[in-house]
Amino acid sequence: MRGANPTIGGILSTDEYQLTMAQLYYRAGLHERPARFEHFFRSNPDYGEHQAGYCVAAGLHPFVEWLGATRPRPSDVDALRSHRGRGGRRLFDDAFCDWFRDVDPMALRVEAVPEGRVVHPNTPMTVVEGPLAIAQLVETPLLNRLNFPTLIATKASRVVEASQGRPVLEFGLRRAATGDGADAAARAAIVGGAVSTSNAAVGYRLGFTPAGTHAHSMVQLFLALGGGELAAFEAYADCYPDDCLLLVDTVDTLHSGVPNAIRVFEGLRRRGHEPVGVRLDSGDLAYLAVQTARMLDDAAFPDTTIVLSSQLDEITIWQILSQLAVEARRIGMDADHVVRRLVFGVGSRLATSDGDSSLDGVYKLVAVEDEGRWLPAIKVSDTPAKVLNPGVKRLWRIYDERGHSAADVLSTDDEVLVPGTELSLHHHAQNDTSRVVNPRDWSRIEQLPVVVVEDGDVVYPGGLEALADIDAARKRRLADVDALDPGVRRLVNPHVYHVSITTRLLDTKIALVDQILRSRPTQ
Repeated sequence: MRGANPTIGGILSTDEYQLTMAQLYYRAGLHERPARFEHFFRSNPDYGEHQAGYCVAAGLHPFVEWLGATRPRPSDVDALRSHRGRGGRRLFDDAFCDWFRDVDPMALRVEAVPEGRVVHPNTPMTVVEGPLAIAQLVETPLLNRLNFPTLIATKASRVVEASQGRPVLEFGLRRAATGDGADAAARAAIVGGAVSTSNAAVGYRLGFTPAGTHAHSMVQLFLALGGGELAAFEAYADCYPDDCLLLVDTVDTLHSGVPNAIRVFEGLRRRGHEPVGVRLDSGDLAYLAVQTARMLDDAAFPDTTIVLSSQLDEITIWQILSQLAVEARRIGMDADHVVRRLVFGVGSRLATSDGDSSLDGVYKLVAVEDEGRWLPAIKVSDTPAKVLNPGVKRLWRIYDERGHSAADVLSTDDEVLVPGTELSLHHHAQNDTSRVVNPRDWSRIEQLPVVVVEDGDVVYPGGLEALADIDAARKRRLADVDALDPGVRRLVNPHVYHVSITTRLLDTKIALVDQILRSRPTQ
């Protein structure tokens, strides 16, 4: 590969085996045969001591932007021409390289669950349909651009749930994945419910004012120069009189930081400005938050914000709020008064999805076209959960009489599920587990994936601008999470959400598995 300079992030930011398969399809004359792939994940994130009961879809708009902007460049084609196999011969011949030069990912048809929607294991988040070789080539870029954002949006949603309605800020840039990964994490956190991010570029791009305070190093500087903590706070207040939020734990939170902050706040008020608040970044945050609130109240600053940070995640926030109620009662304070002032700055544990750092999202061939009809494709495995649900399918979400989402159901493409009818449903992976949903037990139904790209254009309702609407994605998350049963939303040991298939799809699956097993070579 010496001398080749492929474009990082472009069409060759894919696994090598995608390229070798594409050339095989080309040589076999199969490269233009219509094929259908599905992207789904097999299980919700498991963080060890706690688990997710759902996921939040994210990353679709950046992926569609990539589809529209990515074409092979001369350097990419040169890289393929320079690739030598183990015998020293070129791995990719001229005919394939000439074909590859004109690859257009927008030739694909893409259906997807919109960003912000709640999604569940073993249901298609994204469906790609089009020429086999091109559909194969986009597997890795798709998984790379959708799995990680979905993982982070899910973590953010759980953190937001734990915060009991208090704002969550994403603070993870310094310890997140390098470059685009950190940006993707910040964007996904906002999809998942964070109100802003410390990542200035992402905040500005999305129309969210970036959030932040100052570092310990600012206070350390003034200490080293002999000015002290108070001088550092005064300098910051002079620079930002209407945006003054002080980090108070560099020296001693309760005996230095908060008293010095109060002196600075009093000076701001005399000059006609109101302080924003303080930030606590170390120590027993629940205890310190209550004591800080009491001191600020006594100094006539009852509405100032208290930002909590330092290795927070959903479980830590849950524990802090539980302890805070006890600490407040102990000194006779109203716990709700303290909680109403809190803002949570969540950093590396959010931006890296601490505890489960990858989503097991996969991209599988489910159907191929032959003489104008779709033939189902299946993967048979010794692990039942890995046996695909084959063919062209529809994904439905049914709601019960309370308006709660009760199940996600996969059907064959020619089935239409009608509210008020009896449904015979089967476990998506365990063929012997079934149930009947009575007409009175469900009141509404919707199909989840929508067409996003078709015939070379973005056909998502409202176009690319609507696809990029981050506020709409946030509203979808809020509505979908509210529609979940409380048991599915639990932070620890959540209830398992039902993912089912119809009888017709089960029959298709069983028949296809039997056909493949009968074709095995005899021993």
